[in-house]
Amino acid sequence: MSENQPIQLTASLVLFHNPPRQIHELIQMFQAIPVRKKMILVDNSSDDSLRSLTTDFNDIEYLKSPSNLGYGKAHNIAIQRSLQDSQYHLVLNPDIEFNAEALVKLIQYLDSHPNVGLIMPKITYPDGETQYLCKQLPGPSDLIFRRFVPGFLKGIMEKRMNQYELKHRDYNQIMQVANLSGCFMLMRCDALKYTGLFDEGFFMYLEDTDLSRRINQQYQTIYYPEVSIVHHYQKGSYKNPKLLWYHINSAIRYFNKWGWFFDPGRKTINQVMP
Repeated sequence: MSENQPIQLTASLVLFHNPPRQIHELIQMFQAIPVRKKMILVDNSSDDSLRSLTTDFNDIEYLKSPSNLGYGKAHNIAIQRSLQDSQYHLVLNPDIEFNAEALVKLIQYLDSHPNVGLIMPKITYPDGETQYLCKQLPGPSDLIFRRFVPGFLKGIMEKRMNQYELKHRDYNQIMQVANLSGCFMLMRCDALKYTGLFDEGFFMYLEDTDLSRRINQQYQTIYYPEVSIVHHYQKGSYKNPKLLWYHINSAIRYFNKWGWFFDPGRKTINQVMP
């Protein structure tokens, strides 16, 4: 590839005391993609010990943040550096596995569908089971019941939870979905210029729902199951009280922004994409 070619793909990865081997393997996966590309690592850790990961690779930039900036704000630092030079930007979690062919097919789909601003592939657990990460736009009851209702009572809300996670839809078919997971978001840079980046008022959680929703207002947001990736889903807020606190605060911010029980946009979108 010529040095004069524009960058087709940038990616951002936010670090926080991750196992070095995990990040090293993810960088290797990214390096195998046969397009002109660049990855930006934004390190929210308290030290810069992960900086050494970049010495073995080209097209990797390491940025040490002054403190733990949170998920969206740290990604925004990388996205801001990418918007003028890149056609597409990939936001991904450290606990992702993918192959180069999957990224090529996603990029090809975006190339041939200029009205698509965001695309997410099929996402599975390591054992191959589908993760139901396509969702309707949430109402307060969706998040409360999904997170806090004891297991023995979840059967009462099972129908609603299945509808919220679109389990009644065919996860083997391409579909338009307004709420796509932030663990792997491939976005058109022109869409980000138009709709804006992550809302930095969300420290962690629901910033992906907010951004996906804003992109969906102007572009199509597509679930594309013809390729798949693996996500080692951690569910951190189920195990860590501090992460739970971030989750609660983000939910409050989301509903203050979009509406708690009166959210006409949510009702319309969820009816159009039932």
